Amino acid sequence: MNDTVNIALKIPAPIGGALPAPREFDSAEAARRDRKLRLAAAFRIFARFGLAEGIAGHITVRDPEHADRFWVNAYAQHFSAIHPDDLICIDEHGKVHAGTGPVNAAAAAIHCGIHGSNPAVVAAAHTHSVYGRAFAARHRTLLPINQEACLFFEDQVAFQGDVLVLAADEGRRIAQSMGDRRAAVLVNHGLLTVGTSVDAAAFRFVAMERCCQIQLLAEAAGEFSVLSDEQARSVRRQIGSDYVAWLGFQGLFGQLLRESPDLRDYQATIR
Repeated sequence: MNDTVNIALKIPAPIGGALPAPREFDSAEAARRDRKLRLAAAFRIFARFGLAEGIAGHITVRDPEHADRFWVNAYAQHFSAIHPDDLICIDEHGKVHAGTGPVNAAAAAIHCGIHGSNPAVVAAAHTHSVYGRAFAARHRTLLPINQEACLFFEDQVAFQGDVLVLAADEGRRIAQSMGDRRAAVLVNHGLLTVGTSVDAAAFRFVAMERCCQIQLLAEAAGEFSVLSDEQARSVRRQIGSDYVAWLGFQGLFGQLLRESPDLRDYQATIR
């Protein structure tokens, strides 16, 4: 699942040091606590970016020991207040295995299907962001109009599904539409991203939201230039990996930890 070694040889090399890499753990419990920490951090980062919208929105991460289970936020808890101990573990059928409190039915409908259909997906992110919803008002995907938008070239789909997601098979239909692609514009709904880590899925969502904002601004301003397929494909090959998305998340994660004593205390317990 970790493509760090291969990708590190393809992206522009840093000056004066080696590229960081995701930490590896000797036990499932340590890996679980780390994933829960990063999931809680992702929620708080989303809150800082204005990506929290009432009771809507969810990010999930697969449990490192039980592949048919994943961790998700409790219903109606604001993203800014989520702690790793608040997270709930459910399986692909919606059965609760750890934690207390209700789970958003839409979260179960979407994420159970995605995690159950695609074993390569470790984490998935979906929330009702402002520019994502505006962009999703039309049946289309992002155009490669800059470097960041190239990350999604040939790695996204537009999916027309239920506006209010409650059907149990909605997640499976989204997963089938996506295949091995890692981003989706849910038409008349919003954005969804996946990855091989919480870090990658969350950073990809933030990047996609910003790309939607920029394309909407460019369209409103008038004519604009679109990169060729060859140019877009070349950029995506260099910086479109899950490792680079993981790398992009690290600065946000580090900043949040510096400002969150409760998360630093939790991190100190991970051995």
